[in-house]
Amino acid sequence: MNVLVCGGAGFIGSAFIKNYLKNNPDSKITNLDVLTIGSNLENLTEIVDNSNYKFIQDDIRNESVVDTLVKDTDVIINFAAESHVDRSIANPKPFLETNILGTYSILEATRKYDKQFIHVSTDEIYGDAHGKSSFDENSQINPSNPYAATKAAADHLVSSYHRTYGINCITTRCTNNFGPNQFPEKLIPKTIIRCIKNLKIPLYGDGMQIRSWIYVNDHVQAIEDLISKGKSGEVYNITAYEEITNKTIVEKILDILEKPHSMIEYVGDRPGHDKRYSIDCSKIENQIGWKPQYNFDDALKQTVTWYLENQSWWEPLIDDDALHPQPWTINSK
Repeated sequence: MNVLVCGGAGFIGSAFIKNYLKNNPDSKITNLDVLTIGSNLENLTEIVDNSNYKFIQDDIRNESVVDTLVKDTDVIINFAAESHVDRSIANPKPFLETNILGTYSILEATRKYDKQFIHVSTDEIYGDAHGKSSFDENSQINPSNPYAATKAAADHLVSSYHRTYGINCITTRCTNNFGPNQFPEKLIPKTIIRCIKNLKIPLYGDGMQIRSWIYVNDHVQAIEDLISKGKSGEVYNITAYEEITNKTIVEKILDILEKPHSMIEYVGDRPGHDKRYSIDCSKIENQIGWKPQYNFDDALKQTVTWYLENQSWWEPLIDDDALHPQPWTINSK
């Protein structure tokens, strides 16, 4: 099978490529990535010499490039996205351009050549689940921030192309991912790195925001399973049901690194901050047979160990912006 992975140098995309080539050594993967913030070819050093892997640096909004690549592929998986909520608050424009117009570019080529398209989305499109039951795939979409709004718009666009043009597509909506090679601006790597550097750990508001977490290898295996077993036109939630407050996450990392909880520093909350994300993924479990394999605490310890042992990977990536306690205040326009 020929697979086109868009955004394959990012955290989740690179994990998918490595996992897929391990499970499908005869398949060929082309990785299309423009290498913006969060993308890093160092994530793929272990497979860079694989004859079935090819990297192309370009933008998913470049319709001629996307058209050429889609023509010769069997399935397209789109991980390419501006994905950090805090940055979307500081400057929404890149999120609109990549997350909506980039998706449009892929959809047009998918429609032209009748290929399979896996659209990777997020649980954030459902909005705040505070005081509510977990959202399923039929729940109302109610995004609370510019990032989530652009992903919701892309979800609707994909759905419309299936209904209007009959394209072969699947949408996935996953909870918070963690694991090795995650860009330092995200909660878990930022906390680990600031701990290593003996810097205060910022917690937004009271730190009691609840998120559901999944180890990245579980997420990418779910996507791989959906390529062969998923039903066209359907949406599939993906979660490991690990609902934990941000404060508890930080405390667990401090404990692993044997650091005092006094390193926590409470800072002002970001605008529009959702209190809780929670989704139900009975559909993929029952219809596809996928289930998460990694225990949260064990995977978190493995992740902390990876960052301790791979400082040469993350040191070049950190700057004042990446480790900023309140990134939404950065003027990135």
